[in-house]
Amino acid sequence: MTGNSGLCFLIADGEHARFVAADADNVLRTMRSFDSASAHLATHEPEFDSPERDFECAWPSSQGVAPRDCPHQMEKLRFADFVADEAGIAAGEGAFDRLVLVALAGCLNQIEDALDAHTASMVAGRLAKDLVKTPDHELFPHLHEWIGAPWRVA
Repeated sequence: MTGNSGLCFLIADGEHARFVAADADNVLRTMRSFDSASAHLATHEPEFDSPERDFECAWPSSQGVAPRDCPHQMEKLRFADFVADEAGIAAGEGAFDRLVLVALAGCLNQIEDALDAHTASMVAGRLAKDLVKTPDHELFPHLHEWIGAPWRVA
C-alpha cells in the first residue's frame, strides 16, 4: 500500500475514510477508500427513524432516565470499528510500518480505541483535523511533519 517509507495516513471522519501514502514516486496518493453505508442518508430518512424519535418528553424528571441512542451516531461508531478492522488487516499484510491517524477528535479517539494491539503499536502520530475532503495534492502542508523533505506532491 505504501512506497519505500512504510508510512501511511489513515484519514477519516464518521462516514468516510481513506489510506494515503507516498507511492514509488514519493507522491501522496489515496491507496484505498471506504464510505459508510449510511454516508449519503439524511437522519430523517426511514433507516434512521426510530420509535423514540416520535415523542420527546420535556419534563425535567425524564432527563437521564433512559439514554436514547441516535442511530446516526451508532452508525458512526460501527464505521469507526470497520475502519480500525481494515487498518488491522492492512497492518497484518505488511502494508505499512507506521500509521498516522487523521480525523476530528471524536472520530480519532473512536478509531484509535478500536485498533487491535498490533496496529495500535504502529501509530506514529495523531492529527485532530478533518482532511477527508482535502484532495491528495493538497495534503502535504498538513502532513509534512511526518513526511519531511524532499517529498513532492502531484
